Amino acid sequence: MHQGSCLCGKVTYEYRGEIDEVSMCHCQQCRKAQGSAFAAVAPIRSADFSITRGAEYLKEYRATPNKARVFCSECGSPLYSARDDLPEAKRLRLGTLDTPIAPGKRYHAWVSSKAEWFELADELPKFPEFAQ
Repeated sequence: MHQGSCLCGKVTYEYRGEIDEVSMCHCQQCRKAQGSAFAAVAPIRSADFSITRGAEYLKEYRATPNKARVFCSECGSPLYSARDDLPEAKRLRLGTLDTPIAPGKRYHAWVSSKAEWFELADELPKFPEFAQ
């Protein structure tokens, strides 16, 4: 069981599944949404994810059709994204986890649009766009 929360703690969640894949997404939208060089996200099953407190604070923003970026309306912490055409999956923003993970698969995605001021200095796989 994994648990997480937003910065102010008004929204909390649980995920009753494994988190074994981590993508560091460098696309421009993720950079803007996170206010950082990339977004660290993990694919999770919607059926195993639940908001345990503060659902009334959830707000969503749609920068692109068909994709909701969900965040806390009080502190602004991004929590997850969800696509309308993939209701069985979400992409959890890993900075909101309160429990440790040890993912087996980690990689960089959309490095073709990474921030010019950020150097990729690790040995993780790097994909120009979506991970293969």
